[in-house]
Amino acid sequence: MFPVEANNGIRILRYQEVSSLLCGSDRELMDVIETAYLAHATGKTTLPHSTFLRFPNGSSNRIIALPAYMDCGARSAGLKWIASFPRNTHRGLDRASAVIVLNSVETGRPLAILEASLISAKRTAASAAIAAERLHAGRPVRSMGFVGCGLINFETAQFLRVVFPELADAVVLDNDPDQAQKFRGKLLARKPHWNCQVVRQWADIVKATDMISIATTASAPHIDTLADCKPRTTILHISLRDIAPRALLECDNITDDVDHVCREGTSLHLAEGIVGHRQFIRATLGEILQGKVPAHNGDMNPVVFSPFGLGVLDLGVGQWIAQRAAERGIGTIVESFLPEGQCW
Repeated sequence: MFPVEANNGIRILRYQEVSSLLCGSDRELMDVIETAYLAHATGKTTLPHSTFLRFPNGSSNRIIALPAYMDCGARSAGLKWIASFPRNTHRGLDRASAVIVLNSVETGRPLAILEASLISAKRTAASAAIAAERLHAGRPVRSMGFVGCGLINFETAQFLRVVFPELADAVVLDNDPDQAQKFRGKLLARKPHWNCQVVRQWADIVKATDMISIATTASAPHIDTLADCKPRTTILHISLRDIAPRALLECDNITDDVDHVCREGTSLHLAEGIVGHRQFIRATLGEILQGKVPAHNGDMNPVVFSPFGLGVLDLGVGQWIAQRAAERGIGTIVESFLPEGQCW
């Protein structure tokens, strides 16, 4: 643990500092994520349900608190507080903003505050890439579909190129054609040899791709069927509410935590409401990483990974970044942030 409590101080890490510490560390970050998944799968975490703060009048805005504790060699505890305001993009701002607070497990006092919008995006993308690498079961991925052309899918593309170096074709779809073109330009700036095509319909995605990543701001299902997908297509259902529940019931369903994901109106939650049980979810990613269950069930239906997004991932990445920052002397130490001894 990075010691700043002794002088009653706290370490502050800004966006650019976090970005610099993450730069060039994709595979290492995936290792941190996998370690967190295994810790959760083996009972070494405490993970309360995320708390959603919503606003009146049917607003799509929300702020979510994700508390977590983990013991995987070093003990750590903390909270991610992340806001999603979709109309921010019309204001020239990112949709999501976030902070992570890391606490001492000895005294509970806060040790560090990290800007976490990039952490959140990268941990989501890295976890999707880990799932893709396992669930696609050694098969090559040459063509990739992206539904939703925001930061999450852009980061997902960066991690997928690490695990699938043969990937050369991308097909992108967004409700906003201008956003789709912008996304295409950013992809080609990173991977100029890719063949990247913008399409207007879901049918164009499923016909042309081996794997599909869905990361939208949808609040209700809009993909009614997966029947036209190629056999054993891997679908990374990152945004959780896009696929109709009856379509999911015909798939091989994998998640990160069954109890966490079957709530808050996710597609899996809606599917549970139809059938009255959760047995249509075959396994968690942690169980697959442990080798307890096979990566694929052997049929030809799509395999769908629907991750709720666990706070232990944010905690693991936040702790890793804060430790690197302490070792390199990065960040701002605010002295006397905490009271000296008892304050009354």
